[in-house]
Amino acid sequence: MLTTIGFDADDTLWQNEAYFRLTQDRFADLLRDHAETDHLMDRLLAAERRNIGAYGFGVKGFTLSMIETAIEVTEGRVPAGVIAEILGSGRAMLDHPVELLPHAREAVASLAVDHRIVLITKGDLLHQERKLAQSGLGDLFDAVEIVSGKTAQTYRSVFTRHGTGAEQALMVGNSLKSDVIPALQAGGFGVYVPHGLTWALEAAHEPADHPRYDRLPDLGLLPGLVARLHDLPNR
Repeated sequence: MLTTIGFDADDTLWQNEAYFRLTQDRFADLLRDHAETDHLMDRLLAAERRNIGAYGFGVKGFTLSMIETAIEVTEGRVPAGVIAEILGSGRAMLDHPVELLPHAREAVASLAVDHRIVLITKGDLLHQERKLAQSGLGDLFDAVEIVSGKTAQTYRSVFTRHGTGAEQALMVGNSLKSDVIPALQAGGFGVYVPHGLTWALEAAHEPADHPRYDRLPDLGLLPGLVARLHDLPNR
């Protein structure tokens, strides 16, 4: 029996990665005289990977990684105006209106009738809280967890605190690495809803043979899947 449904936020309920890609394009344009785009993106990704432990996930860490990369590829000669442009791009991302993905509201509202609904997301606390408030979905969640990372232990703790344990919980998200695989490792169900744009650091192999794994093309099919899971023998 499923009692609890967990939802990821960014690129599961609302757009996120698209704004990062647009900002990366602007970043490449600003530094086109100093580095080829592919090389610049490789350096930026390396900086992001290196800085996650210090800055965490989200726009602020991304902005700092862009500044660090700009300093590196220009050997310290990056103009102050370029730094100002990068900072402005980061602020624009923080201020961008929330754009819900198709079927997000309907899926959450439908499942909230018979389940505990928990938002489990990584990122900057203030920014994620702001996006949730702007989304209009806040009242549908029984709990909100903004975490520094998503591991099997994260899901065990969250689903114990806000439900009846990971074994009776299902996690929905667009990231195999963060949303699905660790939820399966915790003993729960994992539902992968691909977004189309995925950050390279979230790439992982699909656990297609796992008995508690499912893949859906969009959130509109999620209530039907949950209903079928309730009707199946123990899985």
